[in-house]
Amino acid sequence: MGIRVYKPTSNGRRNASVNDYAELTTDKPEKTLCVRIKKNGGRNHHGKVTCRFRGGGARKIYRIIDFKRNKDGIPARVETVEYDPNRNCFISLVLYEDGEKRYILAPNGIQVGQTIESGQLVEPKIGNAMPLSSIPVGVEVHNIEMIAGQGGKLVRSAGLVARLMAKEGDWATIILPSGEMRMVRIECRASVGQLSNPDHQNIKIGKAGRKRHMGRKPHVRGKAMNPVAHPMGGGESRANGGRHPCSPTGVLAKGGKTRNKKKTSNKRIIRRRKSNRGLQLVL
Repeated sequence: MGIRVYKPTSNGRRNASVNDYAELTTDKPEKTLCVRIKKNGGRNHHGKVTCRFRGGGARKIYRIIDFKRNKDGIPARVETVEYDPNRNCFISLVLYEDGEKRYILAPNGIQVGQTIESGQLVEPKIGNAMPLSSIPVGVEVHNIEMIAGQGGKLVRSAGLVARLMAKEGDWATIILPSGEMRMVRIECRASVGQLSNPDHQNIKIGKAGRKRHMGRKPHVRGKAMNPVAHPMGGGESRANGGRHPCSPTGVLAKGGKTRNKKKTSNKRIIRRRKSNRGLQLVL
């Protein structure tokens, strides 16, 4: 894949770049695996904004992705590599020998016509899915489950990859792209390989209009608001907030703990993620 940079015919074009999508093989999705999604503009069922600065954007059709990869013992042929407007990595349409079609997250280097499988006894090659107990130590993986049978929750973004570092008893140790080292049950599944579209991080949006196409509205600073609209608003001249950064409801934005102690898996984290995102993976 590559990044395309246009001639600077305008200020918006001057600093913008786009993906050339050289790996894609089709631009028509599988209709049986598509559903229409309703926009909510960041509002809940009461009509109250719960996620700010969302709304508008180009219309999207959701592709149903098989995150569980639980169709064991039946080989599947890769039919296409496609763009998905709902995520930044590519997806692949696979056709199983029994005639069923499913979308999966496309690993980097997957080819049309390639055969992939899932199950405990399959070979650990790119595109195959299996429990962590069947994956050799040191292999790169993505789409990792946190609870067996729930479907992949970790490492699902473009270009990301985790590494299986060790297995001991009923637990496997993995290093995530953030540098975090955590333990996961060995019966949890993962897919082998790095995710596609690794150059996504190098794309420059270039202008505000492209963000609006993505459904993102301008993000207004709290201290630029009136005091009635935000705890950090108001003050004579250019005030610097007068308190620690927070949300409109007073939740701390930096350093405040917001995780639910009853629902977290903190006790399975061996090493916290690194503050320097440049050193993403310890090999």
